[in-house]
Amino acid sequence: MTERITIALDQLEGREAAALMVGGRLDDLLIDSDAPRPGTIYRAIADRPVKGQGGMFLRTPDGTAFVRQVKGLAPGQALLVQVTGYAEPGKAIPVTARVLFKSRYAIVTPEAPGRNVSRAIRDEDERVRLQEIAAGAMGDSCMGLILRSACDGAEEEAIAADIAQMREVAEAVTGDAAGRGAEKLLDGDGPHARAWRDWPEPAELDRAPGCFAAHGVLERIDDLRAPEMRLAGGAQACIEPTRALVAVDVNTGADTSPAAGLKANIALARDLPRQLRLRGLGGQITLDLAPMPKKDRRVFEDALRAAFRRDEVETVLAGWTPLGHYELQRQRARMPLAEVLR
Repeated sequence: MTERITIALDQLEGREAAALMVGGRLDDLLIDSDAPRPGTIYRAIADRPVKGQGGMFLRTPDGTAFVRQVKGLAPGQALLVQVTGYAEPGKAIPVTARVLFKSRYAIVTPEAPGRNVSRAIRDEDERVRLQEIAAGAMGDSCMGLILRSACDGAEEEAIAADIAQMREVAEAVTGDAAGRGAEKLLDGDGPHARAWRDWPEPAELDRAPGCFAAHGVLERIDDLRAPEMRLAGGAQACIEPTRALVAVDVNTGADTSPAAGLKANIALARDLPRQLRLRGLGGQITLDLAPMPKKDRRVFEDALRAAFRRDEVETVLAGWTPLGHYELQRQRARMPLAEVLR
């Protein structure tokens, strides 16, 4: 039986917010903040290089930004950059010079020519249909295009209109790249637009004021304010951000069987991407797992890898430490919930 999917669009403490409910469980949560949104595009001005890191500090209207691996960039030069995530307190805004224009059906790539269809779409006739739509909508543009998995089975008019709109936006923004001074050229999508862009077709869409309360979203957000989380089988975990890292401690609870540690750790692995996503946590993450034999580590690693394979936030599974902890490095793609809601 297919689980019921609900997308709720509401306001939370005066901020635009969106919640994705799958089978009655909160699966994703987007809340607007005062920080520059990911996807925001600036005409930035190169300020000073950072020796040893291959990067450059930039000036933007919203403060200092940092871009990596840009060759031949001299101080004072203008550069088109896009915000990739949220900065740690006191640090520069992370940006990239590889600018993308992303919508529900299409991603326009000015610096990467070629027209590609998502590999998730495997039907050859559908791929041919989408290539024909792309050719008509892009015309003689030399910009690249990626057709997303949401195109599968979608109406031709909707796909073509989406491609055309993204092409127009890309042409307008890149045309302003050579202007003078630091300037914000395009604001990133807010939570409601991102929900439409990235979340699946809902079985139910609710945009009525107060819909968070009606669907139980507020109660689940209250649960996220506490570090403790319940795991399947009666196990527990505690997620606590510190200045240096995010510490995750796993306990077996009342289960004292020989396999209790492995069961608790696998339960943690399966739910960890969702918990980090909802809490807006990234950076270095250290797992203090429940005791289990070394021979079971591979089973745990397989479960963890499978869980993060379905998560959109870039996460590197770094591996085991000499003390038996497991470490991850995760992109700061979300603002920490504790900083957005005080």
